[in-house]
Amino acid sequence: MAGRVREELSALAAIFCGPDECEVLSRSETDGTVFRILMKAEGLMDADIPLELVFHLPVNYPSCLPGISVNSEHLTRAQCVAVKEKLLQQAENLLSEPMVHELVLWVQQNLKHILNQPETGSGGGKCPSAASTTVDDGLWITLLHLDHMRSKTKYVKTVEKWASDLRLMGKLMFMGKIILILLQGDRNSIKEYLILQKTSKVDVDSSGKKCKEKMMSVLFETKVQTEHKRFLAFEVKQYSSLDELQKEFETAGLKKLFSEFVLGLVK
Repeated sequence: MAGRVREELSALAAIFCGPDECEVLSRSETDGTVFRILMKAEGLMDADIPLELVFHLPVNYPSCLPGISVNSEHLTRAQCVAVKEKLLQQAENLLSEPMVHELVLWVQQNLKHILNQPETGSGGGKCPSAASTTVDDGLWITLLHLDHMRSKTKYVKTVEKWASDLRLMGKLMFMGKIILILLQGDRNSIKEYLILQKTSKVDVDSSGKKCKEKMMSVLFETKVQTEHKRFLAFEVKQYSSLDELQKEFETAGLKKLFSEFVLGLVK
């Protein structure tokens, strides 16, 4: 991790020092650093609204924009998208210098104003690319494996909503105890989906308490090739046999993907 990013994270950890207020989610020499800040800002009714801000700092940050995800149980998805868009616009004015603390202060001071704008109430659409200069263009495809779903109905609805909001196509697939999510779309949107999947309380634990997904694994990620089928929607499907699941992958031009990554999940 670059020295400047390390120094910035250290400073942020000192500022947001309460329980779970600042947490590093992942570090990579190739993909950069992802971390979360929990904060509050004044909303429309003068009440403090809890916000979860997830920042992805690419390896060439701060020379490029960070990826930003905004979540709150007190805001609609459209409102979260509007806050994110405003943060990215503000970030463009802060390029070349560490900017996360400045962005956090800015949203604390301006959340009420953002939520008061008419367009904030419009329907949620695709979140714009946060750092398009750091990734390849074109469609990407990612295969995820989930260990289990305790609250299946709620979990499925959440996955469908995220896919719709981010304009991701593909399938949520069930076959026996195997749960797979095949995503196809813009790479930045897929990355934002992964952040949502890892940081949101999407399921419940054995005691029925809301919990985050801690047992998701990324099996495969690549740019869509000519032999790959272009999905036109995101759908949930149940398969009665391994052969039926295999035919689904073969029809999508993903026979090799099935052989290398899915067969090994069958016990």
